[in-house]
Amino acid sequence: MRNSTVNRTTGETSVRIDLKIDGTGKNNIETGIGFLNHMLELFAFHGKFDLEIKANGDLQVDTHHIVEDIGLCLGRAFREALGTKPEITRYGFSYVPMDDALTRSVIDLSGRPYLVFEIELPFGMIGDLEIECIKEFFRGFVNEVRANVHIENFYGENIHHIIESVYKSFAMALNIASGLDNKGIPSTKGVI
Repeated sequence: MRNSTVNRTTGETSVRIDLKIDGTGKNNIETGIGFLNHMLELFAFHGKFDLEIKANGDLQVDTHHIVEDIGLCLGRAFREALGTKPEITRYGFSYVPMDDALTRSVIDLSGRPYLVFEIELPFGMIGDLEIECIKEFFRGFVNEVRANVHIENFYGENIHHIIESVYKSFAMALNIASGLDNKGIPSTKGVI
């Protein structure tokens, strides 16, 4: 069973995540940020991860703390659920169009965190989320899951479509990379 429960409480946020990697995409997401809920629901559904997130925090300040902490906790949940990563595929990629937008995500569950985030996003809000926090979510996730992740949006006009294609492509690439191929640890070193 590749699952994990992560709890994190700070002076700014409280986050609980229950993750089952080999799921069906069922989810229950409550972050206090409607747009983020929507993106994480898409992430769970398209990645086929069963995911429950209960988070609250200092939204009267801004959305930064809670978005970053959810990214950190979700990355940690994946790292814990993957364990020593026996028999995973390790690499995954996905191209996802969303109407006018096209995004590619490429992942190596290498144990070495590195994020390349090539997405031109404006400053401002989308719904109730500060757009600049999207990158912070992915940075937190990558640092905790300890993966090499490249996300690139090729084009798009509608910001909602661009961000949605980012979360969907990332979920689908992660589903492939975390999938089981039954060939042992995918590294010449014998460990990841």
